[in-house]
Amino acid sequence: MEAKQQEKQKADEARSIGKVWNAEKKKWEFYFLDAERLEIEEMEKVKTGKKVSTSDEKERPVKDRAYYDLLEVSTNATAADIKKAYYKKARSCHPDKNPGDSEAAAKFQELGHAYNVLSNEQLRANYDKNGINESNSQETMEVDVSIFFNVMFGSELVTPYIGELWMSQMADSFMTQENALTPEEMEQLDEEARRQVMEEKMKAMSEESEFKQRKRRLECALHLRERIKSYDPKNPAPFIQGAREEALKIVSGSYGATYCKTIGFSWMVAAEEYLGFEKSFWGVGGHLARWQRSAASFGGEVKLIGAGIKAVSAGSRAMNKVESLQDEKDEEEASKQMQQTIDEGLPAFLEFAWAVNKRDIQSTLKDACKKVLQDGVPKEERLERAEAIRILGKEFHQVGVIAVKSIKFDAEDIKARLNVASMATMAKAQGQEMTEQDQKDMMQQAKGHVTDGPKKSENVGKSSEEGTNGPKSTENES
Repeated sequence: MEAKQQEKQKADEARSIGKVWNAEKKKWEFYFLDAERLEIEEMEKVKTGKKVSTSDEKERPVKDRAYYDLLEVSTNATAADIKKAYYKKARSCHPDKNPGDSEAAAKFQELGHAYNVLSNEQLRANYDKNGINESNSQETMEVDVSIFFNVMFGSELVTPYIGELWMSQMADSFMTQENALTPEEMEQLDEEARRQVMEEKMKAMSEESEFKQRKRRLECALHLRERIKSYDPKNPAPFIQGAREEALKIVSGSYGATYCKTIGFSWMVAAEEYLGFEKSFWGVGGHLARWQRSAASFGGEVKLIGAGIKAVSAGSRAMNKVESLQDEKDEEEASKQMQQTIDEGLPAFLEFAWAVNKRDIQSTLKDACKKVLQDGVPKEERLERAEAIRILGKEFHQVGVIAVKSIKFDAEDIKARLNVASMATMAKAQGQEMTEQDQKDMMQQAKGHVTDGPKKSENVGKSSEEGTNGPKSTENES
C-alpha cells in the first residue's frame, strides 16, 4: 500500500512540472514537440535512404538529369525539395495565368510530367538508372489516389488541421504497395506460401500506416501550435474574430459545416479537459470534459454501426436486384432499374464513409491537441495554449452547428462529386491542377444545372451560402 502511495505521489509530482509518462521507456519525462519533429524527419531519411542535400554536396550521378534540370533541383533533392520547386515553377506557367499561350501550356505539361516521375520513388529510381523511357506511357499516368479522396471528402482549408484522412492513406497504400511476386508467380505457390506472402504484405502496410498516422498527428499539432500563436489573453477579441471569420470561410466550401463542427468539438473538449484538470477543484472540469468526449464517442460508435448496417443493406439490395434482373429481356429497362437501385444506396454508402472519417478526425485531433498541451514549455504557456484552443474550437463548432442544419444531401450530389473526383485524379496524373472553384464549376456541370447551394441560416453570414457541406445532420454536440 505504501509503495502505491509513493508511486502515486511521484506521478503527481511529475505531472505538476509538465512531465508525461513514456509507456515504451516506462518512465516520466518531458515531451518536446520539436524533438518529435526531428525524430520523424530522421526516420523518413532512413526509410527513403536519402540525405538532405546541401549546396556543397557532390551531385549524385544519374543516367539522365533532364527532369532535374527542368525543375532546377539537385539530383540529391528530397521529395520536399522537388515538390517546392515544382509548385514554384508551375505557378508561373499555369494555363490560367497564361491564356492562349501554347508555349506556357507545353511547359506546364512538361513540369507536371517531370514532377510525376521524380515525386514517385519507384519511377525516380528507374529514371535515375535508365533515363527517359519514351515508350513507357505509365510515367505520365501515375495516379495519386489521394486526389480522389481529397475531392470526394476534402477541403483545402481544413487539410492543415486534419491532415490526410485515414481512408485515403489506406487506399493509397493498397494502390502503391509493391508486390514481390507477379500474379502468375503467386498462382504457382501453395496455399501456405501465399498466406505468408500476404501476411508480410499486410504487416508492411500496417507499419507504413502507423508511421503515416504518427507523422500526420505531429503535423496537425505543429500547425495548431502555429495557428494559436496570435492569441493574446489580455486582448482576445482579434483572435476570436479571426477564428469566426476562418470558420465562415470553411463552411462555404466542400463539406465545410461537417468539418467545422467535428474539428471544433474535438479542440474544445481537449482544451476543456486540460484546463479542467489543471484549474478546477479536484479536476471536476476535466472529468466533465472527458465524460463529454466519451459520450460523443459512444454516440459516434452507435452511428458508425448504424451507418454500416445501412450500407450493407443497400449493398444487399443492389446484389438482389442484379440477380432479379438477369432474366430481364429489355436491357434498357434493366439498366435503368439497376441505376436507380445504386442511386438509392449512394447516400447510405457515403453516410458510412463519413462516420468513419468523423471518428478518424476526432482521434487525430485528440492526439494533436495532447501534443500541443504536453509540449515542454512553462505551465503558464500551456494553459494559455489551452485557452486559445478552447476559443478556436468554440468558434468553429458554433459556426458549424448553425450551418449544418440547412444542408440538403442527395444521390445527385454524390454522383456529381464522384465524377469530378475521377476527373481531378486523371488531371493530376497528367500534370494538371484543379482548384476548388474548378471543382464547384464542374460539379454544377455534372449535375446538369446551376445551383446556388443550400439556403443560408441568418446566423451564419454570407460565406455559408455556397457549396455542399456534407451529410445532413441536426446534432449539436459534435
